Amino acid sequence: MSGVHGGDRGARELTESSDPNEPRRSRQRRRRPRINAESRFEERVKPLELFFDLVFVLAFTQCTALMAHRPTWEGVAQAMLVLGVLWWAWVGYAWLTSVIDPEEGAVRIVMFGATAGLLVAGLCAPEAFGDRALAFAIAYGLVRGAHIVLFLIAARDDPNLRRSVLGLAMSTALGVGLLIGASFADGGVQYALWIVALLADFGGPALFGADGWTLVPAHFAERHGLIIILALGESVVALGAGADVALGAEVYVAAVLGVGIAAAVWWIYFDVVALVTAQRLEQAPAGRPRNGLARDSYSYLHFPMVAGIVLAAFGLEESLPHLDDHLHLVPAFALYGGVAIYLLAHVVLRLRNAHTISKTRLGVAVLLFALWPVATEVTALTSLVAVNVVLWLMIAYENAHYDERRYRLRHGLDPAG
Repeated sequence: MSGVHGGDRGARELTESSDPNEPRRSRQRRRRPRINAESRFEERVKPLELFFDLVFVLAFTQCTALMAHRPTWEGVAQAMLVLGVLWWAWVGYAWLTSVIDPEEGAVRIVMFGATAGLLVAGLCAPEAFGDRALAFAIAYGLVRGAHIVLFLIAARDDPNLRRSVLGLAMSTALGVGLLIGASFADGGVQYALWIVALLADFGGPALFGADGWTLVPAHFAERHGLIIILALGESVVALGAGADVALGAEVYVAAVLGVGIAAAVWWIYFDVVALVTAQRLEQAPAGRPRNGLARDSYSYLHFPMVAGIVLAAFGLEESLPHLDDHLHLVPAFALYGGVAIYLLAHVVLRLRNAHTISKTRLGVAVLLFALWPVATEVTALTSLVAVNVVLWLMIAYENAHYDERRYRLRHGLDPAG
């Protein structure tokens, strides 16, 4: 990609003046663009990106709260739709900040504004299908609009990127318009508009191609790894919310079991998968191959991972107050099904990248779905034990079965060596 800060043209603009006697510094001050953008070269995630991501924690919390207030299939559907829309807003900024430096020039001011908009959208999330539907849609539209404007600034010297951004702007406008329309509807029509809006957002990059985009692979991979960490943090928050009962030995044990599930989910991703996926992204040829891999492996397939974690967090929150009782059908699905969905995302991720299927993770996901009805017949504490046992046995098997290859991958050695 050519430099997004204007290159030679920008330098000429800074030095040109109708008055040759005007001091050079004064001419530069007069000619400097109010909003400029500088290309990203650093691989590390910057503090402003972390600040932006922290606001997204509210989205996780609010989606869990939505399900907790409506522990029904409808509540789960609403939470997943809201999470999907907010996820795509976050994905847009992950791509954006892998193109431009978010802390340079006036870009940081726009990022602050987008952060505030995302905060408002998160606050409206529990009533995004009710009284705050319009406020949610408008806040979401402002967040996406700022994203498109910054991308257009970044693409002013790159025709290929500009074409891709204009295509994205079309799908974004369609999605936001549908959400605004949904705020004036209810029932099945409202759900239909939400689903089409979400499909428009997710389908935009696939429809308009992956040729024009650009990214810094190491930064892009790290950014998505951090959002997995933030989602796991919601699991810990959910444990705290669920433990708002009389504390005793049983609650302490359940809290430890909840951390055990979160730790297992962390291990499943960060032990090897995160390293291999980042490595493949780095090694992919720049352009369409790398962009398509980033879109599929990260933008698309990390969403069911995050959704699974948020579902499991809801299951954990519902478990702690009812340890001696069985879980109802929906919270049981959230706990078992959430972890299963997380594992299935890993199965598809490996299929996309290595063209092979992880039979172990697929089998464990199927087992968890099969155990879901059983969870409605045993105590919630037993369910927490069962999920821990299944996950940690899988981890132990994978570590023993892939010990040498795992060691080489984790230490940057050739796995085939």
